Amino acid sequence: MTDSPDADRVHLARAVELASANVEEGGKPFGCVVVERASGEVLVEAVNRTVQDGDVTAHAEITALRELASRGRKLLDGCDVFVTASPCPMCLGALYYAAPDRVVYAATREQEGEHYEDGGRYFTLDSFYGEYAKAEADRRLPMGQGPHPDPQEPFRRHEARHRD
Repeated sequence: MTDSPDADRVHLARAVELASANVEEGGKPFGCVVVERASGEVLVEAVNRTVQDGDVTAHAEITALRELASRGRKLLDGCDVFVTASPCPMCLGALYYAAPDRVVYAATREQEGEHYEDGGRYFTLDSFYGEYAKAEADRRLPMGQGPHPDPQEPFRRHEARHRD
C-alpha cells in the first residue's frame, strides 16, 4: 500500500531514476510512476518524450495518462502519482482531470529551476504559472475570442444529448 514514507521513497526514487535514465538517452529530466494505493502495484512508468517524439505535450505525466487510457483507465481515483518535479501547468491541469488521490514530487519548481530551464517563446519556468492568472490582455501569448455566429452550439448539442 502507498501513503507510507517507505513506499513513497521507493516510488519517488523510481521516478527520479527514470528521469535520469531518460537524460542519458537524450531526453528531458522527468519521470512519472502511477501506483494503485490499495495494492501498491505500479500501474505505469513513464518519462518525458518531447525530444524523442517531437511532441511538446509528451511530458511524463501526460505520457503516463495516455498509456493508462490506452488500457481503458480514464481516471486515477485510488492512485498516487510520483513525479520528478512539481508538475507544470499543463500536467497539473491533466492531473486535476484524472483526479488521483495525491501527487508526490521530488523537486520543487525552485529546485528544478536552479539547474534546468524549459521555457518557450511566451514563458520561462519562473513565469509559466503566473501567465494563467493574468487577464487575457496581459498574457504574453496573444489570445481572444474570434467571431462566430453561434459559439455555444456544440455545447447545447452536448447538453441535449446527455440530459438525464
